[in-house]
This record gives sequence, structure tokens and C-alpha cells, in this order.
Amino acid sequence: MKLRSFFSLFIAILIAQTAVAQPTDSTSFHLNYAVGADLSFLKMAEDNGTEFKDNGVVKPGLDIFRDHGYDWIRLRLFHSPDRLPNDLEYTIELAQEAKKRGMKFLLDYHYSDTWADPQKQWMPAAWEGLEYDALRDSVYDYTKRTIKAFKEAGVMPEMVQIGNEIRNGMIWPAGRLPENWDTFAGLLQAGIDGVDAGRGQAMRPLIMVHYDNGADARGNREFYDNIQKYGIEFDIIGLSYYPWWHGNLLELRENLLSLMKHYDEDIILVETAYNWRPSEYTEEGKLAPWPETPQGQKDFLETVHETLININSSRIKGIFWWEPAVTGGLRSRGYFDDEGNALPVINVFDKYKRQ
Repeated sequence: MKLRSFFSLFIAILIAQTAVAQPTDSTSFHLNYAVGADLSFLKMAEDNGTEFKDNGVVKPGLDIFRDHGYDWIRLRLFHSPDRLPNDLEYTIELAQEAKKRGMKFLLDYHYSDTWADPQKQWMPAAWEGLEYDALRDSVYDYTKRTIKAFKEAGVMPEMVQIGNEIRNGMIWPAGRLPENWDTFAGLLQAGIDGVDAGRGQAMRPLIMVHYDNGADARGNREFYDNIQKYGIEFDIIGLSYYPWWHGNLLELRENLLSLMKHYDEDIILVETAYNWRPSEYTEEGKLAPWPETPQGQKDFLETVHETLININSSRIKGIFWWEPAVTGGLRSRGYFDDEGNALPVINVFDKYKRQ
């Protein structure tokens, strides 16, 4: 009887150990070099009748980007927008179209009802007046609910960005930096925890923390040093680089080398753009580093991309253009002229295209 009990216990322990050792689907996504674009306004443009053309042929915008080597889409998500289209339903529909074409998906939480960037990080109206604990719980619950919705819709993101260009914090005034680092860190962690709760047993998305000025080595060090001090674990350092705001390519390179020296996370240039007609360098005496022409725009992207890939490190993980299919006042930063014709910049990644 004792022998039987011993063997029963042994079998139970063996089964338990085997169950623990079994691989699960919750491991993190493996990232190759990403060529992507923030196409958050693409669906709105096409729904409003805009036609995009490649070599004179009208095609769905996503097909044009996929045909030219873009394998990632980045989509912003606003909490409860009243003027802009980027709510949960809209974002799911656009992500589904991208996934049908085999594209990977980076979800960009703005944690606001409108644009969030270093100059503005306005709290969603639904969270106004909440004390810290309730606000932290709201960030967690909202992130969990929306991630679960993406998963159930078949478009679980491979990467998630917790906040957009959060150098000065997020969810103001509570999480504004530099005065509220404790609160900001708690809200950032709540977002990360919400991703994990919402994904269930799905593969864990890579987590990005996004600093806007990709050419500011000192500012990046101060920010990510503080992130480390609070014990916040993430996978990707996300950077923006717009030369008329941020600096020259040598400063961008210096920051990339500094980040690789001091931190273990991979790095993606998650926003960049340049104009194909005079826009940012029209003031007298303000010299454009590249001509603001269709060819100058293409040369800019080629040069920035070569700056990234010529750094001898596998931790440089990709580049994203910001809103190449935008219409209206920012169309000069896009990839299409006023008639919807693709500009030369669309061809930059043709030679890198994965078959």
C-alpha cells in the first residue's frame, strides 16, 4: 500500500513537472528588422474617396505599401475621440486589413482622446478627477479591455507602445514630468500590466517606450535612466526623428550609440518624415539638409535608413515613416502628390523586400 502511494505521488509530481516544462504560446514575439509606416489615417482617406496610385494604377493603399517592402503597420489608438477616427472599432478594422496582407501590427496607445506628444498629453475625459489609485486602475482596465478586443478580433499586435512621445510624461496633469515621476512610472507600469492581462495565453507583444527626440543623447539618457530606476521592464526603445525639430544625422547616430552602450533594449526609429515640397525650411537663412523636393524626400529616407543599418549591431531593429498616406495640410510629408500619385520615396525599400 505504501509502495502504491509512493508511485502515485511520484507520477503526480512527474506530471506536474512535465506540465510546467511544456512550452506555451506566451513567449515574446521575435523581431526581425521592421520596415513600417504609421497608416492610422489611411482608412479614413479611402473611406472619403481618396484614391492612391502606384505607377498610375489605382490600388488599395495597403497593397501599395506591401508591394514596396513594408511589412509593419503602426496604428494609434485614442480613448474616446470626438473628431478623429482612431477609436477601437476603426483601428481593429484597419489592423484586420493589414493582417490579411501578412503585415505585423504595432499598436500605439495615446492614452488621450486626441493627439498626445511632448507639448500635450491630455487626460481622457472619462478619467478626469480620478485619484491616483483609481486612475492607475483605469489605465490597467482600459489597456486590458482593448488588448483583449484586438485578440478576439484576430489582430493581436506583435508590439505595443505604452504612450506616445512621453518625454514629458503622459495623462496630464497626473503623470506630467519631471515633477510627477512616481505617478508617471505607476501609470506606465499599469499599461504594461494591462497588456499582459488582456493577452491571456496569446504570445506576448513586445513593449515599446517612446522618446520623441532621437538626436538628443543627454535627454534620452536622463529619461531611460529614470525608467531603469523604477524597475520598469520593456523591450524596445522607440525614437522619433524629424530633422527640423531634432538635429542632424551625426547627433542621431551619437544618440543611437549612447543608447546601445548604456541599455540592453533594442531600438526602433518609430517615427520619421520629410517633405516633398517646401514646408519646414521656407524661412530666409534656414537651410534644408535635403531639398524639399520629391527626390530630396527619397534621399532623406535612404540616408537615414543607411545611418541605421551601417551601425554594426543587431539591436537596431527598424524604421517607420509617420503617416505616408496623410491628406490635408500634412500631405507634403506623405508619399503621394495632390493627385494621389506615389512619389519616388515609395521605392526606397524595394531592394530590401522580403519575398
